[in-house]
Amino acid sequence: MSKVKIAVIGCGTIANSAHIPAYMKNPEAEIMYFCDIIPERAQAAVEQYGCGKAVADYRELLDNKEVDAVSVCTPNNVHAEIAMAFLRAGKDVLCEKPAARTYAEALKMQECQVETGRILTIGVCNRFNTAVNRIKKAIDAGELGEVYHVYISFRSHRSIPGLGGAFTTKAIAGGGALIDWGVHFLDIVMYCCGDPKPRTVSGQAFCRLGRNIEEYTYVDMWAGPPVKDGIYDVDDSVSAIVRTEGPVITVHGAWAQNIGKDEMYIDFMGDKAGIRLQYGGNYTMYSTRDGALLETSPSYVSTNHYENEINAFIDLVRKGGGDSPASIHKAVITSRIMQAIYDSSDAGREIVLE
Repeated sequence: MSKVKIAVIGCGTIANSAHIPAYMKNPEAEIMYFCDIIPERAQAAVEQYGCGKAVADYRELLDNKEVDAVSVCTPNNVHAEIAMAFLRAGKDVLCEKPAARTYAEALKMQECQVETGRILTIGVCNRFNTAVNRIKKAIDAGELGEVYHVYISFRSHRSIPGLGGAFTTKAIAGGGALIDWGVHFLDIVMYCCGDPKPRTVSGQAFCRLGRNIEEYTYVDMWAGPPVKDGIYDVDDSVSAIVRTEGPVITVHGAWAQNIGKDEMYIDFMGDKAGIRLQYGGNYTMYSTRDGALLETSPSYVSTNHYENEINAFIDLVRKGGGDSPASIHKAVITSRIMQAIYDSSDAGREIVLE
């Protein structure tokens, strides 16, 4: 097979920081098109990377024989629409996280993948992270014993992204801190623990600190600046407890909190040992031996998880399919949990998942 011909749909931050550079480094991939509804952004990508052509409408590429596969790097509200259109056109798809705004949309994507038989993977890049895979290996080997509880913390001091813009508009993003940051943390837990089936979910999402856009004081504003007359109707913090067929998962997350300490970690607690993973970094294992307490912080060579993710996708396309740890069939589990947290918050009660 010749090089896999790629179209990048959406030329914003995640495309330029992750997808495009990774494709450029893969000798088996060739970017043929950059697509963005802002034509200047697509053209800027052509000029910056010295390849491909710029288009403004993804529909122009559906029947294009120069396209084998696509990366969908758009806002969440069009993930399902665009991914399913390319699947039905016979293309393979890597869609950025979250799979979709809602569990119902994610299920439609899964059904479309089954109907078409094409590849559909989701951009849960941590499944290709070196530290995460070392932790999964340790859990699978029984080094932690029974992992009975996992504690998730993704909390930041007043760092709502692009207040008033797409990130904080529910109709576009589907949610706030949970669906933006929480999806990665929940997905790491599900992956490391073998994707256990969720049973019950109780949660509360809060929309508090960003409601007055004019007066919001912030530490950081990635995806900014604030849109003074924009919309803010998503969660800036969330708490939840998820019971699964495996461990109980406790979630505490915030884009913005009135505590000036950032906490980005996951604690895997087993009856033999425990592990704390610093998100995006290394991990420490706590255990015992011969009546002594042990604390182990291993050193190892890490590889770029975005490059690993893209390389795995290209390999799948070249092989014509196969199993992927990032398949839509795995991603819908996390979508279901997030939906249940939001539903629980709205209903003010626990949600039982059958």
